[in-house]
Order: sequence, then C-alpha cells, then structure tokens
Amino acid sequence: MNDKTDSSAREDLGADFKKALDEGWLPIREVARQTGVNAITLRAWERRYGLVVPQRTPKGHRLYSAEHVQRIMAILTWLNRGVAVSQVKPLLDAPQAFTETVENDWQRLHQTLLSAVTALNERALDDSVNQAIALYPPRTLCEQLLMPLLAELEQRWQGQFGTQMERTFFFSWLRSKFGARIYHNNRQLHSAPLLLINHSDLPLEPHLWLCAWLISSADCPVQVFDWPLPAGELALTVEHLQARGVLLYSSKAMQLAQLPKLLANVNCPTVIAGPAVHIHHDELSARSAQTAGLFLAEDPLAAHQALLERGLI
Repeated sequence: MNDKTDSSAREDLGADFKKALDEGWLPIREVARQTGVNAITLRAWERRYGLVVPQRTPKGHRLYSAEHVQRIMAILTWLNRGVAVSQVKPLLDAPQAFTETVENDWQRLHQTLLSAVTALNERALDDSVNQAIALYPPRTLCEQLLMPLLAELEQRWQGQFGTQMERTFFFSWLRSKFGARIYHNNRQLHSAPLLLINHSDLPLEPHLWLCAWLISSADCPVQVFDWPLPAGELALTVEHLQARGVLLYSSKAMQLAQLPKLLANVNCPTVIAGPAVHIHHDELSARSAQTAGLFLAEDPLAAHQALLERGLI
C-alpha cells in the first residue's frame, strides 16, 4: 500500500496543517508523546490493521483528534490483556466479545524467543523482536514479553549444563540490540542525558538495558555505564555529563554503608532500582524518606513510571 510521507516534524508544514493545529488537531509526534506509542508503531497500526486512521492534510500530514487518542489508549488496554494486535479491531467495537480463549500473542512470541535463545539462533531472535517492536509500545513489550522471558530464562539457567553459553549469547545480543537503538536515538537528541549505571558486580544487568531502552524511547538521551563507579566519581561524572538524573541498578545486595559517600555532591535526582530495593527494603525506604531527590523502583517499569511522574522524562 502506498503511504504518503508524514513529515509533520519538519518546519515547513503548510497553512492547512497549521490551521488544523489551531483547531485542536494533534500531530503524530504529540500523540506519540501523550500515549507512549511511537510514530512507527502508529503508522503500522494504521497501514496493517486500520486500528487508528487519522485525518490527512493535502500534503499528507497525519492529524489526530482527542477521540483518536482515546482509541489508542483502548488499544493499549487490550494489548496489555494479552490480545494480539491483529485481533484488537473487532474488540474495540464489541468489547463484550472478548473471551479468555482469544489467542494470546504474547505466549506465542514468548515461546518463539525462548526457542531462539536455546538454539542460539540470533537471526530468529532478532527478526521476532523487530516485528514485535514495530507493533507494540516499549512499555507494553517489556511488561508482556521481555521481562517474563528474562524471568523464565533465569529459572532455566539455575544449575543447568550449557546455561553460561545461553546466557552469554542472549545478554550479548540484548546489549547490542538495545545499545544500537539507544545510540541512534541519542544522535537525534540534544538535551541533558539521564545516567544509568550497573551498580552490581555482574558484567551485565539485562534489566538495566531495558530501563535504558524505555527511557530512550521517551525521547530522553541516556548514557549507560556497564560497571560501577567508585565513591567520589559519581558526582564528577554527573558534572561532566550535566546529567538530568541518575539511575543505579543492581540485582544484588549493595554496600549500604558506601551509599552516602557515593551520592555525596550529586546534585540531581537519583533512582535506585532493581531487586536490591527489595533486598534492602527497610533501610532504603528510610533513607529515601530522609533524602530529597532519592527514589526507589524494584523493576524497569517502576523506574520508568517514577521518572515520568517526576518530569525527568
């Protein structure tokens, strides 16, 4: 199908486009900001499934109404219930038709990715994730697919022969995959970055990279450090980067006695995220209550939400 180029991000938008904005219509970039569904996914929903069909100006610019935005939010509700994107359209018009027997697209994708990891099949893994990224928003994809997949893999890798092989394969792919996306997003952005740091002794924290991808997808530049910084150098790094905030991620126990020295002179909001928050729940909760600008989040979704609520992304 031919698809007119949507160039609403350009400066020369034309009189028709500007008039429509004055009348309350929304450009695709604003709809993406309000809903968390990126422009590529919105276009895919329109072309492949007719889920949201915006108005067009004579020059081909997409224009969305408040009703379109409500429809997008309804689509997200169905996706989060596990409904395949290809099966959402009839449910929008007849929601009572939904039953638990509707094919769960997430389960199928989950099994496809699991099989690709166990077979060390990078092409199958990459192709499946690329297709999913084109159809689902990052937050939905993390919640329904990537985080459950990581949880199952961690269970699978407990004491099994060959697990280090699978772990190394998958983690190497994950860092390369999301690192490339973050790099390209960063090249388009010029505001202050958010600094994310692996604060454990593990060579890679996969959920840190999910955090980074979620944040980057919200059009926020990110800088990822895959290894902890010594106490005293975090403030120096923040100063050099002019970071808008810091996220420390750890899936292991932390040396809490070192935390005051680590955070000394860090003049921006800080989020401590990961299972370490659960491990040290009482101590970190007390410290967070006493420390302005220190927040806690147990997983990437909670970290993403905390940053949104505080206007950091």
